[in-house]
Amino acid sequence: MHTSASPNGSRRLRRLEADRLNVHSAPANGASAPKAAVGFGPHLVFDGFGCPRERLEDLTALYRLLDGLPDRIRMTKIMPPYVFRHGLPEDPAGGLSGFVLIAESHISLHTFPGRGYVNADVFSCETFDVEDALAALREAFAPARVEWKLLDRGREFPKHIAASRAIVNRDRRQVKLRLGLEASR
Repeated sequence: MHTSASPNGSRRLRRLEADRLNVHSAPANGASAPKAAVGFGPHLVFDGFGCPRERLEDLTALYRLLDGLPDRIRMTKIMPPYVFRHGLPEDPAGGLSGFVLIAESHISLHTFPGRGYVNADVFSCETFDVEDALAALREAFAPARVEWKLLDRGREFPKHIAASRAIVNRDRRQVKLRLGLEASR
């Protein structure tokens, strides 16, 4: 997990770091997320704390963010964004939720003005510009503190036939070993 106290993200993670759950943070200094050799795709998980209430209540601004973010990170929007108000304004659990479907997957956001908090997910089957996504979220919500992770989703989702064969052969061998149909080497 990457934490930044700076709203503009002046500190940048220079290398991949694994945490206890074997989740990797992305370098925030490149045009795209690290490309997994086999996996389905990157999933950016963003949490913003200490956001100004007015930024979290602005339905039009959230719509514009979701409308423009796919182009900014070089993804393909396939429908207009949907943004909804949920709960009552005085309810700390109330706020805005929105999403936009992209050909590569989706982008979703949830705001909690009473708590000064926003969370976002950017999930894609293709690499995307993580630094630009983080910058757009920081610009939109002006958080005092940010935490984010970049997950490598579907590590065993094969994109290549050779990789598929290797995974299937490995799985078959493990099953045979468990059933006692093959001796271990």
